[in-house]
Amino acid sequence: MEFINGVQQKEDITVSQLLTGDYIGRTVRMRGAVHNVRDMGEVVFVILRKSEGLVQCVYEDHPDQEADRGAGTAAVPLQISDLKNLKEESAVEVTGRVAAEARAPYGYELRLCGIEVLSEPDEILPLAINKFKMHTSLEAKLAMRPISLRNVRERAKFKIQEGIVRGFRDFLMSQGFTEVHTPKIVSRGAEGGSNVFKLDYFNKKAEMGQSPQFYKQTMVGVYDRVFEVAPVFRAEKHNTTRHLNEYVSLDFEMGYIDGFEEIMAMETGFLQYTMELLAKDYRKELEMLEVKLPDVSRIPAVRFDRAKELVAEKYNRKIRNPFDLEPEEELLIGRYFEEEYGSDFVFVTHYPSKKRPFYAMDDPEDARFTLSFDLLFRGLEVTTGGQRIHNYQEILKKMEKRGMDPADIESYLMIFKYGMPPHGGLGIGLERLTMRLLGEQNVRETSLFPRDVTRLEP
Repeated sequence: MEFINGVQQKEDITVSQLLTGDYIGRTVRMRGAVHNVRDMGEVVFVILRKSEGLVQCVYEDHPDQEADRGAGTAAVPLQISDLKNLKEESAVEVTGRVAAEARAPYGYELRLCGIEVLSEPDEILPLAINKFKMHTSLEAKLAMRPISLRNVRERAKFKIQEGIVRGFRDFLMSQGFTEVHTPKIVSRGAEGGSNVFKLDYFNKKAEMGQSPQFYKQTMVGVYDRVFEVAPVFRAEKHNTTRHLNEYVSLDFEMGYIDGFEEIMAMETGFLQYTMELLAKDYRKELEMLEVKLPDVSRIPAVRFDRAKELVAEKYNRKIRNPFDLEPEEELLIGRYFEEEYGSDFVFVTHYPSKKRPFYAMDDPEDARFTLSFDLLFRGLEVTTGGQRIHNYQEILKKMEKRGMDPADIESYLMIFKYGMPPHGGLGIGLERLTMRLLGEQNVRETSLFPRDVTRLEP
């Protein structure tokens, strides 16, 4: 009978342990992938790729290294030919003495005395992933995604994205939110319309969820404040640089609010917390990608109709659609507030009621508009949010005006029938937010495995 007592402590060290400086002069083991081999004749550099970054290993075919060679654990002494014949992307375990070296990544290197190949590839790599920049097309990177993601710059993008999600989760938990997990197979989409993926669910009609909207509102009646990080699905036949058919949405909903401004304030708090977190814990990735974090100490807010007027006046652009923002208008609004106020972000508030979902609360001072907002980041909408209707009779009236049948969403309307507090929330597109933060031009660059109108693999 064997018993498992917890995490097994391994003998090989991590990059974090290496950086403590406690191992200088000691012989250690380390496992990783062979990122690159540089043959300099009598000196061979093996660059090891770990989850935390690159580690320089060096072997010099010189009598002075005989003592180091003896420290290895391999039965056969290490030969320089062993290193020259190494294949990139081989998984290896190296043994070496830790030494300080200012020119090496992190300021340390391993003076090799032993190496064991754990596995090796069968074919030559289709992409030069060991180059700092791969200099290949986006299409090639996406077609070979399992390989291209091994490049250090590609990896850095998604470490920063990890930091955004981590900031979202940690900040909201500090504000009394509860994390929830809602269904993605639903009987009816929250946004309505035809842009849904339909399913045959045991001979019943079902859809892939466009949004967790109905469920997160439901959970406000349970926990007051809730959030979720999960995929959403939109069957839109867009093939643009800003749209995906599956993306990750950062959603929260909060109850007992006095106005939708509290939602914008909470998002601003999240952005402030997250930018500080990125600056502190993701500095290496930010420097690698030459990312300058935006100033989020304060974010301007402007009414929808006023925003359109401002850019029409300053940039001599005619207002063509009074009910929505065109992509060009979003860019100009972003440009206006960067030029006039030095802000990369701007909240655009009070969107027209006819362009918002039925559950959006109308402005009591002018029912043509809603108590809602979008957040634009460098001219791109990354967030939609606002206050919701919480009164049962009011939501029935709005549904009636739109020709909707309450019976279609009876389970959702139940929450209002039995009492709901004033509440509101938002949804943030993770890939779009990451794209703008990193200065990328296509949202597919910041999606691990993007799904669009043409791509279902890998």
